[in-house]
Amino acid sequence: MPDAIKLKRRPRREDACMVPRRLDDGLVQVDPSWGTVQSIELAPGVRTIGELELIHHIEHRGPLIDTRQPHFHRDATIPGAHGIAHDRILSHLDQLDPSVPTVFFCNGPQCAATPDAVRTLLEAGYPAEAILYYRGGMHDWITLGYPTVPGPQA
Repeated sequence: MPDAIKLKRRPRREDACMVPRRLDDGLVQVDPSWGTVQSIELAPGVRTIGELELIHHIEHRGPLIDTRQPHFHRDATIPGAHGIAHDRILSHLDQLDPSVPTVFFCNGPQCAATPDAVRTLLEAGYPAEAILYYRGGMHDWITLGYPTVPGPQA
């Protein structure tokens, strides 16, 4: 039997950048050194979606929640997204409709903001079937070349 393979991610850089940077020539600079990779399945009943499902959701004006901290949301977000920071999700329950599937996203596969918000919502009794998790988040959205817009300035 072969020896076990040990997979280690790069160590966190001192000046880690959580959101990919667009470069002038259309390329994107990504810093893989931050965060902890999140599971593809957050909880039973919570569906993980990709870009095509997200685009369909946006085109049909479905609710989209950016669970990142306000400064990230203000800098750039996915068009149509409303910002509700993961650590304030319960104080904004009145802005969520549990009868309508809502997409939640954050900075990407290594960001814990949306998993934290989803866990909080589920513990508060929010229905799992109303939660759609865009695991790719800003990381995948930007690296795939999709547009971003600044969030509202408070």
